Amino acid sequence: MKKAEATRMNILEKAFELIYVKGYKTTSIDDIIATTKVTKGAFYYHFKNKDEMGIAIINELMKPTLAQSFIEPLKTDAPPLDAIYGLIHHLLMEDKFLKVEYGCPVANFAAEMSPWNEDFNTALNELTHEWTKIMVAALERGRKNGTVRRDVNSKQVTMFVMSGYWGVRNFGKLENSNSPYILFLKQLKSYLETLK
Repeated sequence: MKKAEATRMNILEKAFELIYVKGYKTTSIDDIIATTKVTKGAFYYHFKNKDEMGIAIINELMKPTLAQSFIEPLKTDAPPLDAIYGLIHHLLMEDKFLKVEYGCPVANFAAEMSPWNEDFNTALNELTHEWTKIMVAALERGRKNGTVRRDVNSKQVTMFVMSGYWGVRNFGKLENSNSPYILFLKQLKSYLETLK
């Protein structure tokens, strides 16, 4: 990796860490510069402004990381309902990237920036559409191979599971505890059993 590329990636990674903890609006360019120890000139060499850097964080850091964590586990040959439960359990209880006290970075960005910035909204929508698409496809596979009931509406189940995941992330963040996750996972397991 060339020095300029390494500097740019360092800015993105450190900025992401700050934003995940503090929020996008309350993280200033000066905060980012102080943390990365780059000059203002170096920052503006790589990004025209903070919003351009924010979009780069979504596209270059969050998308690849979340694709690996949220999407790849649903591309297995495992029964889809087991894969969905395993995925949500992993995201809530085991994933080292996602912190209880800070919630879900996608949900945080969506809540904070989507109403104010169309570019953020577009980039975040791409992430959630990809997750939706892969979960629906997994459930459809299950309907075809008999591991999911034929009368199940795959899109509705997907929206329900995703909404529950994002909602319980906020409860965990508020309580700074994974105890809401445990309650949610028990109910999720029961719900998914009804779809077999």
